[in-house]
This record gives sequence, C-alpha cells and structure tokens, in this order.
Amino acid sequence: MLKTRALAKRRRAVRNIWKITRTMGLIATARFRRAADRALAMADYTGHLESILEHLRVADWAHKSPYWRAPSGPEACRYVLLIASNRGLCGGYNTALVRVLAAYWQKHNLAGDGNRWRLEISGKRAASMLRFSGITPAEIYTHFGEKLRAEDVDVLAGRFWDLYLTGALASLDVVYMALETLSRQTPLVERLLPPAEAGGRIHKESAWELPTFFQFELLPEAIRATNWLIREVFFARLKRAFFDAAASEQIARMIAMRAATENAENMLSRLAMMYNRARQTQITSELVELMSAAEALQR
Repeated sequence: MLKTRALAKRRRAVRNIWKITRTMGLIATARFRRAADRALAMADYTGHLESILEHLRVADWAHKSPYWRAPSGPEACRYVLLIASNRGLCGGYNTALVRVLAAYWQKHNLAGDGNRWRLEISGKRAASMLRFSGITPAEIYTHFGEKLRAEDVDVLAGRFWDLYLTGALASLDVVYMALETLSRQTPLVERLLPPAEAGGRIHKESAWELPTFFQFELLPEAIRATNWLIREVFFARLKRAFFDAAASEQIARMIAMRAATENAENMLSRLAMMYNRARQTQITSELVELMSAAEALQR
C-alpha cells in the first residue's frame, strides 16, 4: 500500500486534472450552443436554396446554365477537402474523419482511372495523423479555427469556384462531420462540384414547396438568375459543411471532457478511500508502537 504522502500528492494531481477537464467541458458547452445555432440556421438557408434549384432543374433552366457542368481541361484535378480540427481533446472526432478519408482514398486509387487527385486539409490534427499513412496533402489550412467566419469560407469557396470555371477542377468532394441532429453526427463524403453531380444530404424539413409544373418568371434574365443561384448554392453548401464540422467538434469535445471529468471523480473517490485506509493503518501502527514502548518501560 502506498504511503499517505504519495497518496495525498496523487489526489492533488487528480483534483487539478478534474478542475481542468470540468472547465474545458463548460467552455465547449458554451461554444457548442453558438456553433449549433449557426449550423442549424445555415442548414435551413441551404435547404431553401436547394429547393429552388431543384425546381429550376425540373423546369429545365438549370441544364441551360454553363455552370451546371463546366467542361474540364486536360490537366484538371479531382479535389478532396477534409475538414477536421486544429485542436485535440475531442475524442475520436479526427480519427473517424481520417478513417473515412483513408477508405475513400483507397477505393479511388484502386479504381485506376488515371485521374489526378489533390488533397487539401483544414485542421492540423488530421494532417499530423496522415503523416505516416502515405497520403500527402497538397495544402493545409489552419486559420479555420473555433471562431469560424463566413468570410473566410467564402474566400476558399471562391477559389474552388474559379478553378471549376477555368477547367482546372474536375470535381470537389468534401469529407466532414455532418450534424444530423444535436445528438447524432455522421462522417460523410459529399460532392459539391460539379453542381450536376452534387448531393448527398437531404433537407429534412419541408422547404419551399411549389407545384410540379410551376412556371418561373425570372428577372432580370433567366440565365443570369440561374447562374447566380447555382453559385450561391455551392457557397452555401460549403459553409454548411464548415459550420456542421465546427458544431460537431464542440459536441465531441464536450462529451470527451465530460467523460474525463467523471473518470477523475471516480479516481478521487478511490484515492480518498485508499488514503483513509493508509492513514488509519499508520495511526494504528503508531499506537501499537507507543503501547509496546510503554509496556517495555514499565517492565
């Protein structure tokens, strides 16, 4: 059995860990509420835009747009964007994303279609995890932190959109943690470009429902309005992916810190019991020694 001094030192260390994990859990909870509100609002906005675009597709307006399926050049690359986290202490969040990316990468490499691939990663943790996997990212973004701004995502979306229009980008697939509900997050791969192949998520709430043969009157021009909508839907989908990833990261960190806090509390209880037993044993042995010494002096 350990001595009381060693047990007391260990109790202080575990108590400090409990304070840290509890504080980080509270911070993650506060950040999660803000991130979840933004993610849900962005999902509703994107769902409404997708509903309008679907009606334009049924009315054969989307197919007339040059943005619907832009021609790819001979040197076009297939882009893959992985949205992970810059910080750790969020459980298996990054591990699940890296596992999905590795399966996706292996599947398409085995296909042997000869296309060029380019991987870009948002988040330092996933980049470090892929360091020894044989998958080398071409670009790593570290400025998409917890204080995510829509303007930063618009800059990245504008870059992808320009590459798509010039024929340098054949397709864009995004690997991220989708926020299906506040209690369920799923890692998935969603194609965003070209818009004719985009999809993978369904808006659960009923967006603006229109009659099947609704006749659109688009102003100022039908083709200009359709082009703007297709571009806006792509920007909204990419922002939805980033906002979902930010909210899912805070949920994962909140759950991980809560589990760590509970483990620290259980360890404190066990250490307190061990400390009391060791202290009682020490007191008993000291009393026995005193009584033995007193009896020896009386003799």
